[in-house]
Amino acid sequence: QVPLVESGGGLVQAGGSLRLSCATSGRTFSSYAMGWFRQAPGKEREFVAAVTRNGGNTYYADSVKGRFTVSRDNAKNTVNLQMNSLRPEDTAVYYCAADRNSPTSYYSTSRPSSYDYWGQGTQVTVSS
Repeated sequence: QVPLVESGGGLVQAGGSLRLSCATSGRTFSSYAMGWFRQAPGKEREFVAAVTRNGGNTYYADSVKGRFTVSRDNAKNTVNLQMNSLRPEDTAVYYCAADRNSPTSYYSTSRPSSYDYWGQGTQVTVSS
């Protein structure tokens, strides 16, 4: 098991910024690729961003590219999602997830089924 705990969500006005963090107490954090997903009410869970085990490669959904930045600190067992220029359509519950396998493509890293462990989520609300 890899316990994942998200933090940093909240209410922000459109155009504002938030920084989400996901922490784990597991010793094997650096063995996992990490992803961020979000789910709005009545919608399917969708991919937001991902980062490989060593942080060398990142992937982004087109809807957040240029606005969001994913990063990780393996020494602190954390992965972060810096969200800038937020829009009302970014409102959702945001989840971090861990993948035991190294992603080989955008397709594989963007599928929720590729991930083995999930956090409980943190709410992000962007007001217009």
